[in-house]
Amino acid sequence: MANQKIIEQKASIVEEIAKKMEESASYVFFEYRGLTVAETNELRRKLKEIDSEFKIYKNTLSKRALERLNVAIGELDGPKAIAFGKDAVAPIKVLSDFAKEHKALELKIGVVDGEIADQTMLAQLAAIPSREGLLTMFASGLMGIARDFAICLDLHAKNLEEK
Repeated sequence: MANQKIIEQKASIVEEIAKKMEESASYVFFEYRGLTVAETNELRRKLKEIDSEFKIYKNTLSKRALERLNVAIGELDGPKAIAFGKDAVAPIKVLSDFAKEHKALELKIGVVDGEIADQTMLAQLAAIPSREGLLTMFASGLMGIARDFAICLDLHAKNLEEK
């Protein structure tokens, strides 16, 4: 029989994981083996800049937290870390960019806004421009419409002057 203190400690860790998952817009499981301590610290710093974090938990405790939340992501094999983010896409972009530079990091599966995202979906989400980039594209589109409208009005005014 396991020690009651150990059982309580594991239960509190499961509760901590479940709480982090509930409070996060997205969480991503990724492999980190092969990263040096300096690289891991760099990743933590980059995630902290976007108000995200990553933690390493035992897979069995992560599975229990997922079961508590009724999320079925499949089998977790090998050591995994979990990145939690208040923004749905930002941590995925940071992890994806970091994985391009550091081949040891590999995104496995995640949950984004309550939906399970496999590696393909995570790659698609990572390709989405940032919020600022999307706003810039939107603004330039609006400016193009306004410019075209101004040209149209100018041509119409010139046409009325000729008559």
